[in-house]
Amino acid sequence: MPESTAAPGTPPGAAPAPGGASVGGLQRAMAAGTLTAAEVTAFYLERIGRLNPALHAVITVSPGAVGEAEASDATRARTGPRSPLEGIPVLVKDNIQTAGMPATAGSPALLDAQGGDAFIVSRLRQAGAVIIGKANLSEWANFRSTHGTSGWSTLGGQTANPFALDRNPSGSSSGSAAGIAAGLAPLAVGTETDGSIVCPASACGVVGIKPTLGLVSRSGIVPISPEQDTAGPMARSVADAAALLTVLAAADPEDPAGHRAHRDAERGSGEADYSVFLDADALSGARVGVWRAGSAAAGPATAAVLDSAVARLRELGATVIDPVELPGAENIELPEFAALLHEFKHSLGAYLTGVPGSPHRTLADVIAFNQRNAGLVLARFGQELFERAEATSGDLTDRAYLALRADASRLARMAMETPLVTHRLDAIVSLTAGPAWLTDYVLGDHDTFATAGPAAVGGYPAISIPFGSVWGLPVGLSFMGPLWSEPRLIALAHAFEQAAASRPVPAAPPHVPAAPHPPLAGTLSP
Repeated sequence: MPESTAAPGTPPGAAPAPGGASVGGLQRAMAAGTLTAAEVTAFYLERIGRLNPALHAVITVSPGAVGEAEASDATRARTGPRSPLEGIPVLVKDNIQTAGMPATAGSPALLDAQGGDAFIVSRLRQAGAVIIGKANLSEWANFRSTHGTSGWSTLGGQTANPFALDRNPSGSSSGSAAGIAAGLAPLAVGTETDGSIVCPASACGVVGIKPTLGLVSRSGIVPISPEQDTAGPMARSVADAAALLTVLAAADPEDPAGHRAHRDAERGSGEADYSVFLDADALSGARVGVWRAGSAAAGPATAAVLDSAVARLRELGATVIDPVELPGAENIELPEFAALLHEFKHSLGAYLTGVPGSPHRTLADVIAFNQRNAGLVLARFGQELFERAEATSGDLTDRAYLALRADASRLARMAMETPLVTHRLDAIVSLTAGPAWLTDYVLGDHDTFATAGPAAVGGYPAISIPFGSVWGLPVGLSFMGPLWSEPRLIALAHAFEQAAASRPVPAAPPHVPAAPHPPLAGTLSP
């Protein structure tokens, strides 16, 4: 299918939007009969085939995508669309189980693991979405090495940032963010433990929503921590992300956190249509606090982006408290990281035991597999975090572990709740992270700052939206709020997005050769 001349990532017949077609635009075109789901899917499959060799954003193309699109067209003709995602292609991060495609977390250790659909993938299928493929990621969700490189996996190679292919897309939802930015799909699902949705969204100039812990199911997802893990939507706009969140957010009886969350309807959880909260005037009269200390390491050009955002917030009628403090935020990381090591060992073992076809049942099994295949799997960096996690008891009743987790959670709650309550805030605003750094296999990641920690560790929601750039590289702005405040955060982020300058759009097609990665061909030992 020929590329639209209107905007990169816009199928012919769909209304153009900055950076590609919107979900609403695609739906209107399909409803009008000027476009079919099969044509939409064919367009994105062609684009993946043409651009992905340089981007490495997609690790696997779904063999069933064309059939799903044709079935969606048949359903639309017979009974009408099942949801606003009817016929819309979605990339799913490759640590999420999807029938017919292994959830590898980027590692050949999981190539033989075959599971059914994760709960959220089942939700997508029931809504009529087309699973177009699996997105590349930082191998094992960036929890393998102290010296890792975000966006790199043994199976997928190095995901490149579409704005400059020698720059890093951040991680671990690297392929999800880069795929959206490059117009390889309208929507993607990412996952986050601490920053893995919002930071890639910021680096790649897209929207990412990190939901309240428990709002979105974690069943069927390769885990790190039951205390912090969540899946969430990634898209070009807040409206598109809200449409995807509407489908993802539902009670899952297999996820205890999700079951508790959705049982508590008065907290604002439950199956809601998040699109109804889009409000272009939401910032008028809103109370917003600015967390500057989180981005204190930013250079002058990056800090100026926050100053510009604060000025825009005031212009839009918000009451801005500048600055606010998140007391103790700098102390969260130490107990958090120590707790994550325990949780990872325990959670990965439980996950592997329940996956059909997996030859590995414990973290120790995976460590041994990596050692046997070191020339391939450990070619870029080691597995120091695996080894440190294996050295823990992995016992979640261990008193030392419980003290660490309690300390991390207490610090995160104190950091978030103090400004929210003291200043009666609707949201805390900060820069999400610095602009994309150069991908470097010698020194590893060298990002300057990220502000995801307090919300991630405390289980609070956060939305990163594109705002501004530094030397052509996107910088994101985060809106963080109280537990279950997704409706309000979506309204505020949408209002800001609508009033802000148009979002950055990467050049297409990419013109800088991507870094090579070692081939996977006959080199594995079982």
